[in-house]
Amino acid sequence: MDTNKLITLLPDMAAFVAVVETGSFTKAAQILGITPSGVSRQVSRMESALSAVLIERTTRRQTTTLVGMAVYEQCRNMLDSAKEAVQASESNATEAKGRLRIAAPKAFAKQVLEPFLLEFMNSYPEISLQVQVTDLRIDPAYQDVDLVFHVADQPYEHLVCKTLGSIRSVLCASPTYLAKQGTPHSPEDLVEHDCLPLGFFDGDNVWSFQQGARKMAVTVGGRYINNHSEMRLKGVKQDLGIGLFPDFVVRDSLKSGEVIEVLTDWQLNSDFQGGVHMQFPAMRFMPNKLRVFIDFMESRWA
Repeated sequence: MDTNKLITLLPDMAAFVAVVETGSFTKAAQILGITPSGVSRQVSRMESALSAVLIERTTRRQTTTLVGMAVYEQCRNMLDSAKEAVQASESNATEAKGRLRIAAPKAFAKQVLEPFLLEFMNSYPEISLQVQVTDLRIDPAYQDVDLVFHVADQPYEHLVCKTLGSIRSVLCASPTYLAKQGTPHSPEDLVEHDCLPLGFFDGDNVWSFQQGARKMAVTVGGRYINNHSEMRLKGVKQDLGIGLFPDFVVRDSLKSGEVIEVLTDWQLNSDFQGGVHMQFPAMRFMPNKLRVFIDFMESRWA
């Protein structure tokens, strides 16, 4: 294939990558800002040029063929190289400017990150910040995000990681509730108490504890089930029972005495604790906008 024909296929290759990675012509169209039929035409044009079927289509599903997967890997490399070309030019710029896209978990973004982000915006007026607040897994290696904040025991292995600190899970109740119902002294006591599970997924009403080598899991229940941390905290303050929280959510309420931490001699294990990891793909040329953001967050967290 001559160079001129190859150049005309470059947009089609990018569309093909989007279809494979999203698993849907419709989702790929949303990312690319065109219609699903337009994406379908691009992929069909590419198949015709390569004389190969890349995606098997039925009314219910689509499957990337073996040839399609081999072509996808090369197209993915092409896009990564294009991104590096942009990053190379940005890294040589004397000023930090442009759009920076980040993602972070909901409660962490609101209660921890927000003041840092606002301060960063004031410090770097040439940078625009697009924040995606979600508890879903976002991977900068495959999605249109430059950096992600990730709270977990272990960071994503395929991304560069800057660990800023740690978060632990705590159990809290109001002084009034504890005065009426008593204070639990061991995890087994929780079965006799009203608790506030998240209800986010099946099994999250099973709370796991550890004390040295001793481990224990307790199934809790209660009348108020809520996966929004601030709403759950208000429920605890209204004497509805014992709630589970990341420590940053209840830090001020603990200081003021509005809530009291219980079972402090036990370690509570949950999916909402661990290291605070700031992660981004490895790159030879880091844009200044990303570099100054990383440095800013590290300095503020310290």
